[in-house]
Amino acid sequence: MIHFFTLLFAGALFGAGLGLSGMTDPSRVIGFLDVTGNWDPSLALVMGGAIVSFGLGLVLWRRQSGGQGWFGHVLPKADSSPLDRPLVLGSIVFGIGWGLSGICPGPAIVNFGALRPEALAFVPAMGVGMILARVVFGADRD
Repeated sequence: MIHFFTLLFAGALFGAGLGLSGMTDPSRVIGFLDVTGNWDPSLALVMGGAIVSFGLGLVLWRRQSGGQGWFGHVLPKADSSPLDRPLVLGSIVFGIGWGLSGICPGPAIVNFGALRPEALAFVPAMGVGMILARVVFGADRD
């Protein structure tokens, strides 16, 4: 049960961070992607902060736990060949969808909870895409 509440807290913290940083607003994303017009660098700053904080947290976690994660899970090792066809195709589809809509999965869930109209269309479509990916590419490769 504590595992559920830990995940719930982490998700709520992530959603709150997206909301406070303004990254749930699709116009921010479109502004970041508009490098020839009115470019908005705020998304790069948020991503940079996330990468640094996650990287430091992961290093500390691995040192503290000796490779053993919370709740008895073993932390994954780096893949020697991380680039494969499903990853490249998924990245392309994600990038196209993100560029066209200005929404990616995290902000979409936050906006869905806020009942924003664009998310009410996007989240079900994202769910269908996830199901199709499982059918086409098979179950998780873990």
